[in-house]
Amino acid sequence: MGSCLVAYSGGVDSVFLAFVAHQTLGSRSLAVIADSPSLPRQELKEAIEIAERFGFPLEIIRTREFDNENYLKNPVNRCYFCKSALFEEMEEVVKKTGIRQVLYGENASDVGDYRPGAQAAQEFSVVAPMKEVGLTKAEIRELSGRLGLPTADKPQMACLSSRIPYGEQVTSEKLSAIEQAERLLKDRWGFQEVRVRSHEMQQGQLARIELGSEEWERFFTHPEWGAEIGTSLKAIGFQFVTLDLIGYRRGGGLNDGILKKSAKSRA
Repeated sequence: MGSCLVAYSGGVDSVFLAFVAHQTLGSRSLAVIADSPSLPRQELKEAIEIAERFGFPLEIIRTREFDNENYLKNPVNRCYFCKSALFEEMEEVVKKTGIRQVLYGENASDVGDYRPGAQAAQEFSVVAPMKEVGLTKAEIRELSGRLGLPTADKPQMACLSSRIPYGEQVTSEKLSAIEQAERLLKDRWGFQEVRVRSHEMQQGQLARIELGSEEWERFFTHPEWGAEIGTSLKAIGFQFVTLDLIGYRRGGGLNDGILKKSAKSRA
């Protein structure tokens, strides 16, 4: 490719991609991270620290998806508008730097999932090299471990807007409450694989907590935690606090209906 921009978030895939691009191209590669209300402050901080630690250049840009009513309405293809906003800003970096090829971290494990952001990537001619060569998430984690990258065992982290069910308005206030709740669950109670899904109820917002399978035993060996967590999340602004008995799953099950509908239409 000669030179490239890498859409960077600080997650498993984009850290691996940015690191390898820099290994291969040196100063002719540049990682670009989008700072927006949907990115947790801690994630931004850690992403910057990783870039500094491993010496690959990083540029922080501001994206404007919150200016787009189509994004705020939170349709099932919300990610399309988010990725479009990102790639639009990256095109400005392309003009400034002369770098022609833009890359992002979709991989072979993402094939078959509902990913409207891939449509935006196609429209902007953004390349997913890990998907092209068939690298799976497990393989990326293994290779990251060999390279000494701290993200090898990092839990998956989607944007904060993904915690809001499709059709419910995305607002900065909701995202702030979700971010505070997840940070509290990690810092005070030590949960690592955890999501707080925010649902609109007639009487106020409901927080639906999803825990990874390895977190359950810790939770149930501390029966007092339930009341403590409920009180703390209510102080943040949630009216109701629940624990999802199915536990953490990618997308909180919100894509299940879309995937079933898509499978039926193909059949």
